[in-house]
Amino acid sequence: MIYRSGKDYLDSSHKRVLLFGMSGLGKTWLSNLMRDTAPGQGGGWFHYSVDYRIGTRYMGEHIADNFKREAMKVPLLRELLMTDSVFIASNITFDNLAPLSTYLGKPGDPARGGLPFAEYMKRQREHREAEIAATLDTRHFIERAEDIYGYRDFICDSSGSICEVVDPFDPADAVLGQLAQTLLLVWIKGSDAHTEELVRRFDRAPKPMYYQPAFLEAMWQEYRASHGVTEENCDPDHFVRWTYARALAHRQPRYAAMAEWGVTITAEEVAEVRTPADFNALLASAIDRRRPGA
Repeated sequence: MIYRSGKDYLDSSHKRVLLFGMSGLGKTWLSNLMRDTAPGQGGGWFHYSVDYRIGTRYMGEHIADNFKREAMKVPLLRELLMTDSVFIASNITFDNLAPLSTYLGKPGDPARGGLPFAEYMKRQREHREAEIAATLDTRHFIERAEDIYGYRDFICDSSGSICEVVDPFDPADAVLGQLAQTLLLVWIKGSDAHTEELVRRFDRAPKPMYYQPAFLEAMWQEYRASHGVTEENCDPDHFVRWTYARALAHRQPRYAAMAEWGVTITAEEVAEVRTPADFNALLASAIDRRRPGA
């Protein structure tokens, strides 16, 4: 790790942290806290959102083209688009990633908003390439944040699917290797109760997700067989709900293996954080917990 001890981290003039774990456990909340608090109070960190970078730099054109494709179905908008009379773009933000989610879509019945499975998988592949590139951009943004804006402290709010695009069991994984040499990797670990709440939350408002191709294809085959549906009449929302609960179990060992490259904090500990000083103390404690004999 880039910090040898908790004291080394606290004394460092350049704190560099990457948060990872399931969506909904506090990555963005912590990142916002560290960004928005005044520098004199230990805040004022540069906040780099991998999902935002994906949705703007790497998939922004795909997203806008999808909007235009839908607009072309409306005669008035078609005429305006063909004469360059209107401008269509996504308004993606750190806290609103709906344009990216809408583009990824869900497979199944087109009358219920579903995509053909082949198109769905194509968009999944696009997301994978974009997520790897956006994650590797972290090092560039660390340098850029200090060079242009003077930020010495940096927090990376990673995508919940980071464990799907790296191989945490491979000590030579290129993405994790670069990250571990550049930032302190911090896993926010949820309990069974948190997992149950995330499933309930997702069930109320399902959203598209990125999954490993082999896992997704296996889920697609199993779902259609067990529910007696075809691609054309599959309920897209029900499929993603059914898949999400299984995905959380699939991801846990991958997150745990990633944590071997860094440190672990719990969602309960995150809930106790009120200030940047609390956050820094928590990370220092996590580093010391990781040290042999500490």
